[in-house]
Amino acid sequence: MDTEEFRLYGKQMVDFMADYMHNIRNHRVLPQISPGYVRDLVPEQAPEEGEPWEEVFKDIQRVVLPGVVHWNSPRFHSYFPAGNSFPAICAEMLSGVFCNIGFSWSASPASTDLEMVMLDWLGKMVQLPQEFLFSSNGPGGGVVQSSASESTLMALLSAREKAISYVQSIKKDLSQGIILEKMVYYSSIEAHCSVEKAGLLSGLTCRLLPTDAAFSLQGDILQAAIDEDRTQGKIPFFVVGTLGTTNSCAFDNIEKLGEVCKKENLWFHIDAAYAGAAFICPEFRYLLNGVEHWGIPCGRKFRSLKMWFVFRLFGVRGLQTYIRKHVRLAHEFENLARNDNRFEVLFPVVLGVVCFRLKGSEVQNEEMLRVINKRGKIALKSSRMRSHNLYFIRFVVCGKDTESEDIVFSWREISLAANNVLNPKVVGDKSETF
Repeated sequence: MDTEEFRLYGKQMVDFMADYMHNIRNHRVLPQISPGYVRDLVPEQAPEEGEPWEEVFKDIQRVVLPGVVHWNSPRFHSYFPAGNSFPAICAEMLSGVFCNIGFSWSASPASTDLEMVMLDWLGKMVQLPQEFLFSSNGPGGGVVQSSASESTLMALLSAREKAISYVQSIKKDLSQGIILEKMVYYSSIEAHCSVEKAGLLSGLTCRLLPTDAAFSLQGDILQAAIDEDRTQGKIPFFVVGTLGTTNSCAFDNIEKLGEVCKKENLWFHIDAAYAGAAFICPEFRYLLNGVEHWGIPCGRKFRSLKMWFVFRLFGVRGLQTYIRKHVRLAHEFENLARNDNRFEVLFPVVLGVVCFRLKGSEVQNEEMLRVINKRGKIALKSSRMRSHNLYFIRFVVCGKDTESEDIVFSWREISLAANNVLNPKVVGDKSETF
């Protein structure tokens, strides 16, 4: 593909992407394929000679689209938002063209400098203390990580090395191996599974602590665990607090946890993978109270371009409007569920996540979810509270173009599935049967 072909085919691809996003409601949200379906559609080995673009482009429809879960759909309500937008897509294209591998400043000055400035912009948007910023000319700053899981592992490894150095400076006779055996870190039992997995990858012990009735980890529980472990000769060194847990969007008491960490000289890492963006809205910033207490990969992409494009084209007010819209739509769904006496909403709705279930057995709820996802017109995900063994269904406002009509459409799908589960012998309008 030469430059002129790239102009032609690139425009064709942009048109395809624009049409896809514009008509995304026409796509079934969940695919109807079986694992390994691609092997039946493509050759067993790569072609010896290059194929024409036209053949590759046709196979987007034939091979790729049938297996796509449409995360951008206004009727995708599973997991969490994909965080996609046209400005971000444009920046992704530009990043691909530059193809910078930012393993040092000199390898890509624009990438490094822009990322530093963008992280300062973000820090100011969520009102982080000045010392957290690059512009403070102190130890502040940070990097854009690939995922929340990577961020937790990176923080844990950094805290581990700092703790080992500190302990060895006091007790020079202790080997690194002995110190590692004694080290322990803490998190809520409702934290994301990546918090535990980080311990498995780093050879460290994770202690999961119980939560209160709101599924929030409190400072007194953490303090008691630290005291107990110290008496047993263990070395507490790291705490993970969560703002917006994966299961129920619960919030740990960051302020009290921070006080304990400061008192005990522990590294405090906050996982706000979902809820963090909401803190640019003043009405949600209180959830971050208590925060006033670098990266694994050497090769890094030009990811700050996406932040720059999005921040500039949306503006702070535009991003606030985007987040508030998701919260408003979540409350619209909450009201529909609360007004139907077949359902119950389990937890307070703070952001864009609604946890609900049928007032029936777990089997009935599982069957309702199976029916919904088999139809594929919307996508939902179940969850279970580890501390209470409670099964429920999560409804998350994800799509950037989700509107009230999509909430109503999704509720209709849920209601039909509930009818099917609770009254399987009742035959309604033929267009409404399953």
